[in-house]
Amino acid sequence: MSDVSLIYTTWPDEKSARQAAAKLLEARMIACANLLPGGTSFFQWDGKMQEEAEWVMILKTARAAACAEAVKALHPYEEPAILEWLVEPDGSSAGFLDWVRSETLG
Repeated sequence: MSDVSLIYTTWPDEKSARQAAAKLLEARMIACANLLPGGTSFFQWDGKMQEEAEWVMILKTARAAACAEAVKALHPYEEPAILEWLVEPDGSSAGFLDWVRSETLG
């Protein structure tokens, strides 16, 4: 198993997603953030059906726990989606994983 993770989260708008990505990158919590516009989320919240436009953010990090805490602190949602996937080294680019480690672990 690898120490590199992908963290998936969503943001209410481009501005908040960009600001969070920049802060995470500056703090070396992440090596990279991908922002994907145009997502629509359907979900139940407080007993009501919700439909919201959102920006998807995928983060690459070797500091998943600290990164998840930073995302939660930066996030405007009461309970943001923060989902972590550990990257399996088999079938992954070893050089890319090394780069993620060097960017986030120093």
